[in-house]
Amino acid sequence: MRTLIFGAKGQLGRDLMRALAADGEVLGCDLPETNIADEASAFSQVKEFSPDLIINAAAYTDVEKAEDNLGPAFLVNETGARNVADCGKRFGVPVVYYSTDFVFDGRKTTPYTPADATTPLSVYGRSKLAGEKATRDANPKHYILRTAWLYGPGGNNFVEKMIALAADRPQLKIVTDEVGSPTHTWDLCEATRAIVKTGKYGLYHAANAGETSRYDFARAIFELAGIDIDVQPCLGAAFPAKARRPAHAPLDCSALTAASGYTLRPWRDALEHYFQRRASAAPDQS
Repeated sequence: MRTLIFGAKGQLGRDLMRALAADGEVLGCDLPETNIADEASAFSQVKEFSPDLIINAAAYTDVEKAEDNLGPAFLVNETGARNVADCGKRFGVPVVYYSTDFVFDGRKTTPYTPADATTPLSVYGRSKLAGEKATRDANPKHYILRTAWLYGPGGNNFVEKMIALAADRPQLKIVTDEVGSPTHTWDLCEATRAIVKTGKYGLYHAANAGETSRYDFARAIFELAGIDIDVQPCLGAAFPAKARRPAHAPLDCSALTAASGYTLRPWRDALEHYFQRRASAAPDQS
């Protein structure tokens, strides 16, 4: 299988390059050489490589900045998604698009399923939901995978932010009233590999199993990183933000398991694996 990955330089894109190489030839592209917001730019890559599968891992992901940059957020997350999906349709190739738990308002008390109503609270969430629709409308051969709290090697993610903050402070306050499903890029890549082999197009949730608060997630991070720091619980109101976040948005991934046979492991197990990978990639300090 020949796979073309847009957004190959991001934390998810890099892991996708690793994972999909096991199934055949992979070509990764990203800015500045390729811009998915430019249809001609995306089309030239698809035409030249002639893939069997197109993965759109490119995204505008700065949740806070998106509130003041609606145009750029929608340009990448909606227009770019449409361009990539349309290129796939023109060549008869299926496309993968990644979305987010931010399409929900977080008012549900149980995990969200793909069938649940979407009510995004932020520009970012609205732009990703628009990207889902654009992908679905442009190419009937689509896999839309919603994930959450994504972290991977080399990424500017919550795990690395916590470790960096702990290096400079004796105490951290972390919110308890934001609950979700932390997801390791490794597992999302394996879920992607599993579902694209089925030919069962549609909308799925793909996140590590279980749920946790940002506070408990941070405590697990510090424990596994061997960092001794005072972590104090607080409410989100202590950290005013432009973008509203869903308070409770764990994802139910049973539809993906039923379709592909692949089950994403518990978030704590995935986090442990991340730290194993992180340690093996670190330079030898001896």
